[in-house]
Amino acid sequence: MSTVPGARLTPVDEALTRLLADMEVVAGTETVAIKRSLNRVLAEAVDAPISVPGYDNSGMDGYAIDSTAPQDVPLRVAQRIAAGSEGEPLAKGTVARIFTGAPLPPGADAVVMQENCVREGDELRILQRVASGENVRRAGSDVQRGARLFEAGHRLRAPDVGMLAGVGMAWVEVRAPLRVALLTTGNELVRPGQVLAPGQIYNSNFYTLRALLRSLGHEILDCGIVPDSLAATEEALRAAAENTDCIISSGGVSEGEEDHVRHALERAGELTLWKLAIKPGKPFACGRIAGKPFFGLPGNPVSAIVNFALIVRPCLERLGGVRVESPIPWKLPAGFALPESGVRQEYLRVQVDRAAEGMPALRLTGNQGSGILSSVSHCDGLAVVPPHTAVAVGDWLRFIPLSEIVGPV
Repeated sequence: MSTVPGARLTPVDEALTRLLADMEVVAGTETVAIKRSLNRVLAEAVDAPISVPGYDNSGMDGYAIDSTAPQDVPLRVAQRIAAGSEGEPLAKGTVARIFTGAPLPPGADAVVMQENCVREGDELRILQRVASGENVRRAGSDVQRGARLFEAGHRLRAPDVGMLAGVGMAWVEVRAPLRVALLTTGNELVRPGQVLAPGQIYNSNFYTLRALLRSLGHEILDCGIVPDSLAATEEALRAAAENTDCIISSGGVSEGEEDHVRHALERAGELTLWKLAIKPGKPFACGRIAGKPFFGLPGNPVSAIVNFALIVRPCLERLGGVRVESPIPWKLPAGFALPESGVRQEYLRVQVDRAAEGMPALRLTGNQGSGILSSVSHCDGLAVVPPHTAVAVGDWLRFIPLSEIVGPV
C-alpha cells in the first residue's frame, strides 16, 4: 500500500481491507503453562493427543447391564464400580452397581438409572427396560484422538484452557505479546493526580488505550505526553519506533495549526491513509515509521475508542498472529429517531433496552458528541447508521456489542 491519501474520506470497510493487507505477523512465539494461557493466541494448530473420554463410562449413577440378557427377571448385584476404579467382566445373570464416570465393565453395554430399579439386598429388579448404549458415554464421544482442537491464531478462552487440560496438555505454544509504543499529544494534557491549571484536562486517552491494549495482552511502552510542536512530535515518533512492534498516538491528527502528527509522520516515515468516512473518528492517520506500523488516533476520547475498535484492533490482531474475524452482525430495532445522516457512516453509542415489550430496542446513551466519554462507558455497543440514512423508531439497525470490538472481557 503506497498511495498517499488526499482529501477523500475513506470508508471504514475499505480502510480496514487496505490496512489488513499491509499487515504481517510480527509477534514471536513462546511456550507457557496452560494455567497461564488464558487469552493467549495459539502459535500453532493443536490436535488431540488422546480421545476423551478414553473409555466407555457411565453417564449417571445406576447399574451396568448386558442389554441383550433378560431384564424382566431378578438379577444379582455382583460388584461395585466407582469412578477411578475398574470392574470385572459381567457374569451371566449379574449386574454391576456403577457410578457416574466409572468405566463400564467388560460385557456391559447399558446403564439402568437407579431411579428405574428396585433393589433388595443383592437382588435387583429393573422397572424400565434399557437399550444398548443407553446412559453410556462412549469413548471419544467428546474428542477423538488426532482431531483438530484449535487452529493457529485462536485466542484461548476459559473453556479452551479446560479442553487443553482435558487432553493432558500442560504446555502450549503461543504468540508473544506485541510491544506497542503509546503516546498522547497536547499541551493541555496532564496525568491524573496532578492539579489542573487553567485550560488543562486529564489525559484519559492514555489510560483508555492502555487498558484496551492490556486486555489484548500487549506490552505497552509509555512514551508520555508530547507537546504541540512539529519538532517534538517528529522526535517522539522516531523514538517510539525503536524496539517496538507498532506505534499508537492520540491527538494532533486533524488539520488545525496545532495538529502536527500528519506532517511529523510524513517527515519521519510514510503516510498511507488519512481521514475516514466515519462519525465519530474522521481524523485518522496511518503509515509506517522505520518499517513499524503507525496508527494516529483522534484526540476526542470517543473518536479514539471507535477508531481503535474498528480499525486498529483488527490490525493489531493480524500483527499478533490472531485470525481476524468480523464482528457478529446482530440487528435490533431502533428505539429512537434521527434525521438523515451525512456522507459519513455513523456509530452511535446505544444501550439494549431489555425492559421493552417484545423485542429489545436500542436506546441512545444521551449526548453523542465525540468528546462525551460517558456515552461509551454507559453503552452496550454501537449502532451503525449508513451514510445518507434517516432512522425511524422500529428501523432495524446493525448492532455491534462492545465485547465484540474492544477485546476479551
